[in-house]
Amino acid sequence: MKKLLIWLPLALFVLVFALVVNGLIEPSDRIVRSAMIGKPLPAMQLPAIVDGKPGLDTALLPKGKPRLLNVFASWCIPCVAEAPQLLKLRQAGAEIDAIAVRDTAPALQAFLARNGDPYTRIGDDAAMRAQLSLGSSGVPETFVIDARGVIVDQHVGDIRAEDVPRLLAALEKAR
Repeated sequence: MKKLLIWLPLALFVLVFALVVNGLIEPSDRIVRSAMIGKPLPAMQLPAIVDGKPGLDTALLPKGKPRLLNVFASWCIPCVAEAPQLLKLRQAGAEIDAIAVRDTAPALQAFLARNGDPYTRIGDDAAMRAQLSLGSSGVPETFVIDARGVIVDQHVGDIRAEDVPRLLAALEKAR
């Protein structure tokens, strides 16, 4: 019995080590998906934050054309990384609206001047209410809104070059 007790700490160490290695090799999916997928875009009236560009009022969004809704911020580093991909999506004909989360007009204008402006409308979500009503867990996130105003897809994180064809296909399907 004493011989078994001597090996118990080693056995516990090996078990913990195996669990850690397993977690490193096969990390769990920690992406938080929105519960709003398949539901209409929530009603929101967000004031304009950039001069010369309208805010985001879902009641005034034109029906019959799918669009992307990008949740972003000027202080978000991955948002800078996704900016060229958003410009490619815009050049491919995607209409992109945006929600600026906890941002300021000067910072946002500087961000758009540096990184380009693919947005049709940008709403100011200083209190993060619109972001939370979408089920968005952070920035950047992009939602595909179909021609009827229903959220049909969500892209969590920055959009990369390999994501552009998938988002364009999702927009085509959302017609």
